[in-house]
Amino acid sequence: MTFQQVFGYEPAVRYSAPGRVNLIGEHTDYNDGYVLPFAIDRRTTSDIAPREDRVIRVASSFDPEGGPVSLSLDDLDPARMDGWSAYVFGIAWALREQAGADLSERTGFDVFIDSDVPVGAGLSSSAAIECGVALAFTDLWELGLDRKTLARVGQYSENHAVGAPTGIMDQSASLLGEQDAVVFLDCRTLDTAVVDLALEANGLEVLVVDTRVEHAHATGGYKARRDSCEKGAQVLGVPALRDVAVDDLPRAQELLDDETFRRVRHIVTEDQRVLDTVRTLREQGPRAIGELLLASHASMRDDFEISVPELDLAVETAMANGAVGARMTGGGFGGAAIALVDREARDRIAAAVTAAFAAAGYHEPNVFTVHAAQGARRDA
Repeated sequence: MTFQQVFGYEPAVRYSAPGRVNLIGEHTDYNDGYVLPFAIDRRTTSDIAPREDRVIRVASSFDPEGGPVSLSLDDLDPARMDGWSAYVFGIAWALREQAGADLSERTGFDVFIDSDVPVGAGLSSSAAIECGVALAFTDLWELGLDRKTLARVGQYSENHAVGAPTGIMDQSASLLGEQDAVVFLDCRTLDTAVVDLALEANGLEVLVVDTRVEHAHATGGYKARRDSCEKGAQVLGVPALRDVAVDDLPRAQELLDDETFRRVRHIVTEDQRVLDTVRTLREQGPRAIGELLLASHASMRDDFEISVPELDLAVETAMANGAVGARMTGGGFGGAAIALVDREARDRIAAAVTAAFAAAGYHEPNVFTVHAAQGARRDA
């Protein structure tokens, strides 16, 4: 399925935006903390053509029988948005509501979405749609908004139009990513720094193990963790868990029930692990971050309780077969794990993980490598 097949003519422009892998820093984003994601060489494309009326029509390769879905710019409202098309319509709505764009004199678009970012794997296929569309609409409507503003637009859309209570990390990575580098993001100030990964120079690759256990952020597990974090911050009297130091954890344990304390402990220690990873990358390089990745996984498994047996098996098997480090990545309750591996060991480790899943009676995982890539862009 293509734009031409759906709409009967050729698109005017193509934009694309990448999915992302979070190297470390999970669930810290909505706690005003630190994250360290990178854009990946799996992208979502948006073929677009302007219309003469005020209608946006959207179609996609992953909904081939649904046909285009239409919504007028005069009717932009989350109550009128449903399913995957909300990721497109929501951006137009958020540009108006969050960024203050005047859409009263704008015309609409025909939009066709295609993607090779795996859905449900924790690689942020949703942000890839949002960021490509946000950049396209901003350019074509000549709104003059910068990429940090577009990251906020994408988050606002996902929170309020889609209904997923996510932070700003995914959109920031998809918009600000650079080749062979990670984006060090302070989620409170939105200050960013690009930090060299230098994987190629060190003979390393990132192996992704998509467990094929699908998750959905709009459902209960993610929201429950966020609610626990907000409860912990309220009891501790801080604006967000970003403001709790590792040294404050003994006091937190006295004040909080066990479950809430463990949720808080993950966030506080994960923030510190992000800072430690940035320092280690800068001072020692990527081969020195393995223990930090493992500690992050253990914290997500035991304190935040968002791992699943398939993710644990992927991490354990990768490490047993020589990975430098490994952890689950993404929101949890399924999705993917990542392993930092020597290039020459990649195929052996991938085969070992696949064999371990078969022996455990799990679905066969989708195992592939990703490379840190450029963020959202106009392609044609």
